[in-house]
Amino acid sequence: MQNQRVLMLGGTGVISRAIVAQLLADGATVTVVTRGNRAGVLPPAVEPIQCDRHDLDRLEQQLAGRSFDYAIDVICFDERDAADTLRLLRGRCRQLVVISSVAVYKRPFRSIPTREEAEELWDDPTYQYAFKKAAMERYLGSHTHGDPAITIARPSLTFGPGARNVGVLRQNYGIVERIRAGKPLVLFGDGTNPWSFSFAADVARGIVGLLGNAAAAGEQFHIASREPTLWADLYRAFGRLAGVEPQFRHVPSALLYSAYPELAGHIYFEKSYPGLFDDDKLQRAIPGFRFEIDLATGVRQLVESWEHDRLAVDPARDRLEDELVRKIEAFSLA
Repeated sequence: MQNQRVLMLGGTGVISRAIVAQLLADGATVTVVTRGNRAGVLPPAVEPIQCDRHDLDRLEQQLAGRSFDYAIDVICFDERDAADTLRLLRGRCRQLVVISSVAVYKRPFRSIPTREEAEELWDDPTYQYAFKKAAMERYLGSHTHGDPAITIARPSLTFGPGARNVGVLRQNYGIVERIRAGKPLVLFGDGTNPWSFSFAADVARGIVGLLGNAAAAGEQFHIASREPTLWADLYRAFGRLAGVEPQFRHVPSALLYSAYPELAGHIYFEKSYPGLFDDDKLQRAIPGFRFEIDLATGVRQLVESWEHDRLAVDPARDRLEDELVRKIEAFSLA
């Protein structure tokens, strides 16, 4: 990456910040398009361009006459975003890497561990996140052999410093506080569903390793840890840091979704199925690549970042979990 020019659409999220850090460490020159809502997040070495990606005319004006070696779109979400990105980057870079998600696959899976070529893309609009991401991928797939060359990266659930998307209720620091206070945690199913918990620094190394990689043109890659873990293991890792064994209250994912569809859609449609993703294709493309951060280390780094940022417990989420626990316990005693 030494002296390579990389344009990023989005650069202040958990994965994108890790990508920026990896690019800078590898000697790349990095330009980031951001709305500018998170001042101070980008390192001084980064060139920021403050613009909403949906204001395409203005963004094209700001990039007029400029070209890059590679581009990474971290915030591409739907077909419209994909079309805008291709319009913006046509003739402006050699390769585009778009960050998608393992959520794009239909469930149940056809292969376990899940292989990229064995699966079909989601086609049910009930779960909008997967539906829109899959539509994005279909659009990009129809332009795979155009300009620029397109690579799609599919991370699994990824955590990193400052992440807020942790746990069944996505309540971040409240997990630690509940364990320390002896409060039960709501867990869908019996907690034994396997899942790949990955960490941003590892995912970033995989994504950067695909830049300029001849094996990546027109291809899709899982970027997900191979460490064998269960959903209950995630909470137990927090418990070991807190010095307290976590208590669980189990609820079927279908019941959780029926009561809180907006909150629990990701659980019911996606995470109640085994999340084991084959990465042989990535290993072939990047010989010697390995995930280095295990669950225990990643959770420790995550909690340290929460404490550094002085995150407060979300009282609404804490009350919601208390309410769920009461309902589950009352049902069990009925």
